[in-house]
Amino acid sequence: MTIRTFSLAAGALALLLSLLALPAAAQSGDPQSGESRATARQAPAAQTKQTAQAPDPDLPQRTLRALEGVPPRHGVAMHGTVKYGPTFDHFDYVNPDAPKGGIAKMPAEGTYDSFNPYVLKGQPAEAMGLVFETLMASSDDEPFSQYGLLAEHIYMPEDRDWVAYTLRADARWHDGEPVTVEDVVWTFNMLKEKGHPQFRFYYKSVIEARQIGPRTVRFEFAEGLNRELPLIVGQMPVLPKHYWTADGRKFGESTLEPPLGSGPYRVADHEPGRYVVFERVEDYWGRDLSVNAGRWNFGRIRYDYFRDPTVIRSAVKAGNVDFRLENQAKSWANAYDVPAVENGRLKKVEIEHDQPTGMQAFVMNTRREPFDSRKVRLAMNYAFDFGWTNTNLFFGQYTRTESFFSNSELASSGLPKGRELEILEQFRGRVPEEVFTKDYNPPETDGDGYPRENLKKALQLLREAGYEVRDMQLVNAQTGRPVRFEFLLNNTAFERVVLPYVANLNKLGIQVDVSVVDSAQYQNRLDSYAFDMILGGWGQSLSPGNEQRSYWGSQAAERNGTRNWAGIQDPVIDQLIQMVIGAPSREELVHRTRALDRVLLWHHYVVPNWHLDYWRILYWDKFRRPETMAPYGLNFLDTWWVAPDKTDEIAQAQAEATGGDGAGESGGGPGWLTGLGMLVLGGLAFVLFRRGFARRPGQQGAE
Repeated sequence: MTIRTFSLAAGALALLLSLLALPAAAQSGDPQSGESRATARQAPAAQTKQTAQAPDPDLPQRTLRALEGVPPRHGVAMHGTVKYGPTFDHFDYVNPDAPKGGIAKMPAEGTYDSFNPYVLKGQPAEAMGLVFETLMASSDDEPFSQYGLLAEHIYMPEDRDWVAYTLRADARWHDGEPVTVEDVVWTFNMLKEKGHPQFRFYYKSVIEARQIGPRTVRFEFAEGLNRELPLIVGQMPVLPKHYWTADGRKFGESTLEPPLGSGPYRVADHEPGRYVVFERVEDYWGRDLSVNAGRWNFGRIRYDYFRDPTVIRSAVKAGNVDFRLENQAKSWANAYDVPAVENGRLKKVEIEHDQPTGMQAFVMNTRREPFDSRKVRLAMNYAFDFGWTNTNLFFGQYTRTESFFSNSELASSGLPKGRELEILEQFRGRVPEEVFTKDYNPPETDGDGYPRENLKKALQLLREAGYEVRDMQLVNAQTGRPVRFEFLLNNTAFERVVLPYVANLNKLGIQVDVSVVDSAQYQNRLDSYAFDMILGGWGQSLSPGNEQRSYWGSQAAERNGTRNWAGIQDPVIDQLIQMVIGAPSREELVHRTRALDRVLLWHHYVVPNWHLDYWRILYWDKFRRPETMAPYGLNFLDTWWVAPDKTDEIAQAQAEATGGDGAGESGGGPGWLTGLGMLVLGGLAFVLFRRGFARRPGQQGAE
């Protein structure tokens, strides 16, 4: 899991779960890693053996002693060796000669009131990860490998009990000040003390960060095997201490002051809740690094904020938005029959990927009745008619999700055997017996819209759980209390999916209130677990690890602001999470993750939804992308570019589509037609529902 996924929501789009993934829906050489591509030798595409060098004799003796004779590395892989050698020129999925410049006009749903994405308070602006940098940079054509970004060298012993980084001497903040070890140590302490609760789980096993040399920092780890920790620390964003400790600034608070960073972009202009513009830093210190070659090509990136996805689609067609990752099957099928698509000016494409799609689902809060009962949760599964939903609402575009690690080798299937069975045997009697005896498949229907047999099974399960129907209402057999719960949403687009499900629940005598609230209220209720059922999702990477604690760990269930929305507290699952984190090899990681997946599935904490193994994309034909794309990421913001010879042509086409002068390449806000539509639809939405939609982790669904 990447920090850039956490803070750069474009990598977490989908409203597919990829983009948490957010995935996200997210992401140097040694010793020449700081050299420019012009001076670095071309390395083979695949590096089968990692080059180890002797410690730099010029380092102070105190630093050498602290490094314990460990040689420097240019990169590190979670398992095995890295793909790219010490003197690689660029990643295989970029165009190193891509031109720089132009503008990318992006849509954002909801609003924002903060430029600090690392704390719980406030609604952060989109793509703040463009401003900040991490110690290491992830590649998107390997399961989990990192190469030096702010760090020039990484020192990691074979047992991975600690890790150290030597910062690049030329790393600079946008104000010209050097990035220092003091910045790294301060950032680590602030993230653990005052950062978003996710960081406390993420860095739980990192004891301390300490300076051991002028440019070298060492992180100490708690006892216990956790092979992921060196890479976890490598993903840590580094923030400027001198900025945050000056002028009365408080790191733990939200702020609308454009922050100081060291990344390829800075905030150039903004109006809270309406738009934010990022401009490329022309003298960006890291522009010539191998990990940055062919990346960060747009001159400006502008996000305009909309409260309704329908208006965003209108803005795309009108040329006021350049790029959209479509998340609704109905709109993909019907909403883009316009001249711009027909004549090829507005591209409508499907791009296959190998990115894990995780789990999108109706999530039940087991902290509350009746979802504290496994039989009730299974009954909720029998009430969902995916066959009818997919055919009638989604045009048959989706695949039913059957794993928390869908679209990857980590997904369980069939009956457990071999090493996976061996892992699970130690928990026999403490996990559902179906883990060993049945192949997990969500309940199926014939798709006719009335799943009679499934509803009969659901009613039987509810009776076994202590409920019965009286006067057409399902009630607790002992107390007589009717079963009634709230389905919480923050996007009216999901109502058409949820309401047929609710109708089936009504047939069981269950009363369900569907509530659509604004994004701020929705996030507050998620953070405090003040809900019964939500449409939520967990993006996954190809290398699951510490983030699983926040998803399903017992401690996370008791702490506000985590993603353990289901309230899972199970010692077996806690132990399996730790086994995943400590997996000594890729093969063992796969076995342990499949075992965890299987146990989660058979507890029926969720009603699985659906997923795609391709992206549905709309973009105006001024953009170009690399011939070889990364298998595990779309990478629009960092690897695509604007074609100079298409700029004027597409600007004119967008102006014509807008019905006036249009924003063209100026990056202005929505045209008057789109703006009028936004006012009308947004106003109606506000009056009727008082809600907004923001890409937050609790509701990242496709639909």
